[in-house]
This record gives sequence, structure tokens and C-alpha cells, in this order.
Amino acid sequence: MKTDTNLFNVLKERGLLYQCTDEEELKKMLESGQPIALYEGTDPTADSLHIGHCVPYAILRRFQKAGHKVYLLMGGATACIGDPSGRNTIRKIMAKEDIQKNIESIKSSLAIFLDFEGENKAEIVNNYDWFKDISYIDFMREIGSKFNVNEMLASEIYDNRIQEGGLTLFELGYMPMQAYDFVHLNKEKGCSLEWGGADQWGNIAAGVKLARKLSFDDGIERKMVGATNPLLLTPEGKKMGKTEKGAIWIDKDKISAYDFYQGVYQTPDACVEMMFALFTDLPMNEVKNIIKEDIVKAKKTLCYELTKFVRGKEDADKARQMSENLFTEGGDDAPIFELKLEEIKNGLNICDLLFKTSLAPSKSEARRLVQGGAISISGEKVNDFNMNIDANKFNEGSLLLKKGKKSFIKVVLK
Repeated sequence: MKTDTNLFNVLKERGLLYQCTDEEELKKMLESGQPIALYEGTDPTADSLHIGHCVPYAILRRFQKAGHKVYLLMGGATACIGDPSGRNTIRKIMAKEDIQKNIESIKSSLAIFLDFEGENKAEIVNNYDWFKDISYIDFMREIGSKFNVNEMLASEIYDNRIQEGGLTLFELGYMPMQAYDFVHLNKEKGCSLEWGGADQWGNIAAGVKLARKLSFDDGIERKMVGATNPLLLTPEGKKMGKTEKGAIWIDKDKISAYDFYQGVYQTPDACVEMMFALFTDLPMNEVKNIIKEDIVKAKKTLCYELTKFVRGKEDADKARQMSENLFTEGGDDAPIFELKLEEIKNGLNICDLLFKTSLAPSKSEARRLVQGGAISISGEKVNDFNMNIDANKFNEGSLLLKKGKKSFIKVVLK
């Protein structure tokens, strides 16, 4: 199977390749026309993903489309320790059952980026499957002996924990475990490339270094390269993926199409180009021209393209229409949602209406909002989730539906 030999140039042009243990070797691998196997590791510490989590997956998508074999490593074992990178405190120790539950929950989100069917399907592996059979003594003798503690402590991974004076031996074991993942997947799956975010550089480089030391000891050549993408950071240096209103979730059950669209619109101007580079296939010269000419237009284009990619065209069209109606329609500060008269002929349940307008991502969430007193119609609080909305609720063909203090939808009959 031949691969797209232009992938390396695409990664460079779009600014997606940040650090690399051997850039010339990576270039040679990707321009050879032969498929490689690569992986990215994730510790499943949450049951869903937001935009910030998905940066590496957006890049792995390009590898798979180019014809390369993609593995997603779920850190069932490393999540039991928790990555100390950038942490001020030790991560909460998770139960194995919760970790497995999270793995299952995020699979559907990953399917947005990667194809898990067909001849070149992406595959999920779990490092718990190999660590559970390795004894502590064997691991320390064979792997732990290859790590210099002084070098480990010099890595940025442990900086914050050291400054707080709280780095534990437990956390110190994270880097050797992640490094061993690369060696194991090279041996068992033929992975020659590990990809990850720039905050994982120390762990990724440690895997390459471990492979070299093992090769020196046993004479087995292991050609392995580590690479990272730049982090998606706000101008203040914070990781993107969340807004003042909350996380921009990938899971449709956690966020409405309108809130997703609006969350993307809050992208800082300085981050817009990188968001285009990651999550769209628009040519970068076109992207740069749009940004240069009109940043507002660029952000609207980004919102639509990203919402369409993650949630589908129907949600993107609906969210764009609602957003464009904001601050219009006779001075109202609410987006417009059009409802056919026939839809309320026999009454429409309030939870169904909340779901239709995207004020609630699901009917169960709509019910919870009503029970919590968060919903009002034309200024009157709704207390009954069995309430039916009919034409009598509309004043001159419209009603104002409100969630909390700031979310409004003007429902108009047509």
C-alpha cells in the first residue's frame, strides 16, 4: 500500500510539527511511500474530550488519511499514577473500574477523527494489558536501571511538583512507564513514531532514549522517532478547550450545537490560524488571507467548519443561523428559532422544545434543568417538566425561552 508522500510538507506548512527527536529521519519515513505505524498516548482520566484534548487526534487523522497505521494508546496503567506534567499537586488516584469506564466513553468521540473500520482502521490498545503481567522487580531491573534520576528531575515534567516540594516516588515512575510503552509498541505493533503534545516532550524523548540504551545492550536495532505538535494556548499561556461558560465538549450529550459554535467563536484572535490548521483542510494561504482581511469573518468561518466537522452539517447550519440572528429581530438580544405551527398543534412538551432549540443537549438534561428551576418562558419560571407548549403560550407569534441568566432563545411560529 502506497502512502501520500506529501504529508511531511503538509505538517510543516500547517505548523503542526513542533519538536522531533530526528526530523530528517521522520522526513525520510514519510516520503518513502511506505506506511509506518505510529501511536499517541492518552490517560483516560475523564469520560469525555474537549477541543483542547483533540489536537493530537486531528493530526493523527492526517496520518491515517495518508495511509499510515494509527494506534491509540489508552493508559489504563499510567492513569493509575497520573501524569505529573505541569501539575502543582498529585493527581487523584483513579480506580481501575473508572478508568475502563472512561475508555469506553471516549471511543465515540475519537471516531469523529479516526476511522475504526476498514482495511487501515485505527486501533485502541491499553497499556494495562502488558503492565499487569510485569513484576515490580523485573521492571526496575530491566527498565528502571536505564534511567538517571538527575536527568529525570531536570525535565520540565517534574518542575512544578519539585517546586511545591511534593514529588513522590509514585509519580517519578510515570516517565519510565510511558517510555516503556514506546518500546513495547515498537516490538509488538511495529510503531516507529510516537506523537503527542509539546507538554509530553520529556516523556516522548525518554522513550526514544530508552530504546537506544536497550539496543546498545542487546544489539537489536530499534528505529524510533518521537515528535510533538505545538500546544493550543491562549495569549495568557493557558491551554485552550474551555471558555468562561465551560468546556467545548466533543460529546453531543454534553453541549448544544449553539454553545459549541459560540465556544469556538471565543477563540482568541491569535489562535485562529492554528485552529484552522488543525481542524480544517482549508489551504493555509487561503486561511491567512481571510484572517488578514477580516478576523470576524475568519472566526465565523472557523466556527462553521469546526462545528460541521465535529457535529455534522445540520448542527452547523442551525448554530450559524441562531448565531447570526443574535442582537437582531427588532432589537431582541436572543437568537431566533423557528417552529412550525403544526409542531405545537397538539402541544409540545417543554423538554422536547428545550432539546429542539439546543438549549439542552438531551431530553434528560432538559428535565434536570426544569427541575432545578433554570428554565423560564416569557419571564415565568417553569416548574413542571410535563408542561405542554401550545399556541396560547405565544405572544404575537413568539415566546422567549430562557436558561439560567444568560442563555436566551426567541421561539417564533412560522
